[in-house]
Amino acid sequence: MIGDVLTSTVICENLRHVYPDCKVHFVAHENTLAVVANNPFIDRIIVFKNEYRESKRSFYGFLKGIKKEQYYAVIDAYGKLESNLIALYADATYKISHYKWYTSWIYTHTIKENLIPNEGLPLAIQNRLQLLNPILGSKNEFITYPKIYLTIKEMEYAAKRVESIKTSSDQKLIMISILGSSPVKTYPPLYMAELLDTICAHTNAMLIFNYIPNREKEAQAIYDLCSATTKEQIKFDFRPTTLRDFIALLSQCSTLIGNEGGAVNMAKALDVPTFCVYSPIIIKGAWHSQKIAKHVGISLNEYKPNLFEGVDKKQITKHIGEFYEAFKPTLFKESLQKFLREYSN
Repeated sequence: MIGDVLTSTVICENLRHVYPDCKVHFVAHENTLAVVANNPFIDRIIVFKNEYRESKRSFYGFLKGIKKEQYYAVIDAYGKLESNLIALYADATYKISHYKWYTSWIYTHTIKENLIPNEGLPLAIQNRLQLLNPILGSKNEFITYPKIYLTIKEMEYAAKRVESIKTSSDQKLIMISILGSSPVKTYPPLYMAELLDTICAHTNAMLIFNYIPNREKEAQAIYDLCSATTKEQIKFDFRPTTLRDFIALLSQCSTLIGNEGGAVNMAKALDVPTFCVYSPIIIKGAWHSQKIAKHVGISLNEYKPNLFEGVDKKQITKHIGEFYEAFKPTLFKESLQKFLREYSN
């Protein structure tokens, strides 16, 4: 969800590029506010609270509040029931979303999503920007990427924290996206440990793990598989307390390496170089651009395309263990070493 929210902010920047004086409101779930805070292209963040999912009465009250506003356009980049209802209740001249046969009646304009990746913009950005076509038309030519905006105070505090764990002032810090958002999006523990050993064999950087508290045992299991020398370069217990703290800490890292997911999207939005491993069930081109050298995406499909012939996402998911078994770290070891030489030494 965080990646979706962050990526959708490109709509706001594009609107302001064409119409500098327009007012932009942005609906965001309360768990994702950290990635949109201080965004200069958003005038008002409308918070979608957890309680709206638990209480129909509370959600209805929220919808009535939306209805009181008079919008020129409502752009639904999410396309789920909650945002469908927001669009339905909103008073707007334009109501725009991606085409789905069962919700198209809600909107004045629907746009079919592009499903074929190319080497340019990631599909996630392409498909959001095209939602502006009905109101911008030929003016919809500005290309931008998601950005996160930190305050000087936040960055200074993060810098002080980082200095406290370094063994030398010039030591680099690498954020490790140690776990994916689910088992089918998580690189196997043994392979991940091997990847960490490679990092520590080719750099003296300090490594910190990114994981949520309720998955600490999974992260610990990977740490336990690492070599003794690798463990010396890992600060396992060094963790931020909030998502905003994590973002500030990430801004101080030389790189982010590991599983593709929300943390990778945040790193890109901070202009931190990334090296991420895509799950076999994910289409790399949906989130990755080949044109930005500092962001490297690794996909099994590029190394063993024959494994993907004649199979769909459902079949890959069913046999995810077999696909991951084939996704050995040796396949991309040279790419990782090159990345480390360029950004973490």
